Amino acid sequence: MKTAAAYIRVSTEDQIEFSPDSQLKAIRKYAKEHDLILPEEFVFADEGISGRKTDKRVQFQRMIGTAKLKPKPFDVILLWKFSRFARNREDSIVYKSMLRKQCGIEVISISEQLSEDKTSILIEALIEAMDEYYSLNLAEEVKRGMSEKFSRGGVVSQPPFGYRMQDGIFYPDETAAPIVQMIFEDYLSGVPVRQIARKLNEMGITSRHGNPFENRTVEYILTNPVYIGKLRRSLTGNRSDRYHEQDQCVDGQHQPIITQEVFDAAQAKRADTKKMYKKYARHDQPVQFMLKGMVRCDNCGGTLVMSSTGKYLQCHNYGRGKCKVSHAISITKINAAVLDKIREDLADPDFESRVIKQNVPKSAESPIPALIEKEERKLERVREAFEAGIDTLDEYRQNKQRITERLSALRTELAEVAPAPDTTAFMGRVETSLATLTDTCASEIIKNQVLRTFVEQIIFMKPSGRIEIVYHL
Repeated sequence: MKTAAAYIRVSTEDQIEFSPDSQLKAIRKYAKEHDLILPEEFVFADEGISGRKTDKRVQFQRMIGTAKLKPKPFDVILLWKFSRFARNREDSIVYKSMLRKQCGIEVISISEQLSEDKTSILIEALIEAMDEYYSLNLAEEVKRGMSEKFSRGGVVSQPPFGYRMQDGIFYPDETAAPIVQMIFEDYLSGVPVRQIARKLNEMGITSRHGNPFENRTVEYILTNPVYIGKLRRSLTGNRSDRYHEQDQCVDGQHQPIITQEVFDAAQAKRADTKKMYKKYARHDQPVQFMLKGMVRCDNCGGTLVMSSTGKYLQCHNYGRGKCKVSHAISITKINAAVLDKIREDLADPDFESRVIKQNVPKSAESPIPALIEKEERKLERVREAFEAGIDTLDEYRQNKQRITERLSALRTELAEVAPAPDTTAFMGRVETSLATLTDTCASEIIKNQVLRTFVEQIIFMKPSGRIEIVYHL
């Protein structure tokens, strides 16, 4: 007698006719009628899992792994229908072919009997194609139905923190809703996101999933329009879009927890904070030095952090073995260098044009910015050719003049396309800020905040000891 294995799968609880018990009962009956032994250890069942892909079907993968053992543990795999095996033709063909050719194991549908002639191959393929079509069509119908329901303000997701579900509508949770209001109040009063998360965890409050609060948990609440009576849904299904730029919002049927004015104020504050503090630049801890979070390593781009002694800065990637160039420099020395560089830049006649160039975004429609970059690269190559002795001094002067004239013309043309921003207020702000930055009575926290109002980042070039400051208007 041959040995059989059984594979059972149901994707939803609504499939009563395909319930695990009914499938197994029919498979055992078939095995008995065809003199097949079906040991209990060879019954594999995946419940509540889609058949579109196999990577999430644990029991399916265990069955395939068992089938590969030598000698083969069973001769056939019995199914209620071929659709239980896979609703994806590619997976079905791959696994059936592997089982048949490498393991000598056949896959049999007990309710879709096929003859043993070659036409059965076409019939089986047709059945699999119909199963895949059914699965794809069902998914499209479900998405279409959810989209239509959402467009009418219907709920198509689980309630977020602060709400509970009742009769298909979000209702403010008596316990969690006041916590949401507290989060917005704390944030608008100046409490950083990290401290809000720490406060909630100390109070023993957990997220909707029972997890501790993190920065992103608090930020998700602060940016979720559900709290002002709206519903939000991703149009692309891309969960990595953490800023929800591709989301669609509609008016919901639930009661708001936060007023529109409070929500708008929180968004404005977040936008200002994002401008001042770039990614990974933490600002919820006391700032021990003026340049905290602003100085970058020119080799790897990592931030220079304070050493344990508190006397010098070093690239944090170098300390972790990820950067090969040490950027150690005393805090006193780099503070002085930065202030000197700011004064030097203010005295430079081309300072305003450099700042404008750093802050005017490149137009996607105009080729001028790309042409300017190309000419600047040419100018650099001409200089290198002269320094290497390839070009004479006269050749260098002629080439430089030609390229400089071309650059001037291009910049004039670009200024006509996109007028340069007014830098008068910026120049005044930099000059005024210098007084604060050089004031021995001003705290390092104030100096750091003042510096961030006009400096994007500071790049330290260790080999030459030079620094480059990137300004923002």
